[in-house]
Amino acid sequence: MTARPAFRDPNVLRWLGAYTTSVTGDVAYYLILSWTAIRAAGPAQVGAVLAVGAIPRAVLMLGGGVLADRFGPRRVLLASDVVRCAVVLGAAALTGIDGPRLWPLYVVAVLFGVVDAVFMPAVGALPPRLTEQDQLARVQGMRVLAVRFGNAVGPLIASFVLAAQGAAGAFAVVG
Repeated sequence: MTARPAFRDPNVLRWLGAYTTSVTGDVAYYLILSWTAIRAAGPAQVGAVLAVGAIPRAVLMLGGGVLADRFGPRRVLLASDVVRCAVVLGAAALTGIDGPRLWPLYVVAVLFGVVDAVFMPAVGALPPRLTEQDQLARVQGMRVLAVRFGNAVGPLIASFVLAAQGAAGAFAVVG
């Protein structure tokens, strides 16, 4: 019996839609974070804010893989996405209350980086659990298309929302 093609499998398509949405939101988040850091302290601080978020992600990613193995990638993926959403909505609240300030951006970047260290291994471990071995290359190809779509559309969404709503509104929409 042959397996259902990945592009017709409802489980794969649901995952792909959620993953595409998540990647697009991530790309928009980083643009909004950078723009807000420029508004808060100038262009020189953008690199520092982004680096502060990248360090915990790089250091803790192995631990995120252990969590995904221990508790299952689906459960870890859903929990980390909920926490990432809460972090971005917290950024919206902080920016809305106090305007663009540098210290909250550092906190948001660190928290997002920590949770992203859990998210990344879980999202990578999920495709083999969604489909048969003979369809895995197609699923990974669709995953690459989702990333490319997010890289193309995320900045457009971020720029339109930043222009219409400002930083707080943009963080809220991405959250």
